[in-house]
Amino acid sequence: MYEGPVQDLIDELGRLPGVGPKSAQRIAFHLLGVEPADIGRLQAALQRIRDGVQFCTICGTVSEKELCRICADSRRDRAVICVVEEPKDVQAVERTREFHGRYHVLGGALDPLSGVGPEQLRIRELLARLGNQSDGVDVSEVIIATDPNTEGEATATYLVRMMRDFPGLVVTRLASGLPMGGDLEFADEVTLGRALSGRRAM
Repeated sequence: MYEGPVQDLIDELGRLPGVGPKSAQRIAFHLLGVEPADIGRLQAALQRIRDGVQFCTICGTVSEKELCRICADSRRDRAVICVVEEPKDVQAVERTREFHGRYHVLGGALDPLSGVGPEQLRIRELLARLGNQSDGVDVSEVIIATDPNTEGEATATYLVRMMRDFPGLVVTRLASGLPMGGDLEFADEVTLGRALSGRRAM
């Protein structure tokens, strides 16, 4: 335990996700040794996060303006929506350069044990988007890209149930299976089973 402001900083840093006690201590002592201008830039960035970041009124991802750059882009396919859990997932899909539609950020996944039900997620907003035409375009496909874990699967199952009554809507799920460069002998049974059931013709 350190005294005063140093320990306070270590405690606050330790509350961040993915930052353990040792990492928090390393960051705190790094900050003690940097120039005052560097601290000022960090303070300004934190201030801008609190005051200048909002959520896109259409998809729910973080944005500087009312619409994020993706929703504001008229070249994006409005007929296809990719549903993700968090804003960081939007960037993960964008890095593939394979998806040219729009997104819908749920704000998490169903997790009843942690008190996260459908009301805490942006599911109502998704259903409203499907019911309303966007610039005269009907949504024809929803790609569910929730995480391949228990909560993500539960969320995907719930969404499929909620969307099955929309006429002409195709609901798909991201394929899951073996990673590139992986060896079959190291794959777990669930992953290998999904890779087999999701096989495709070549």
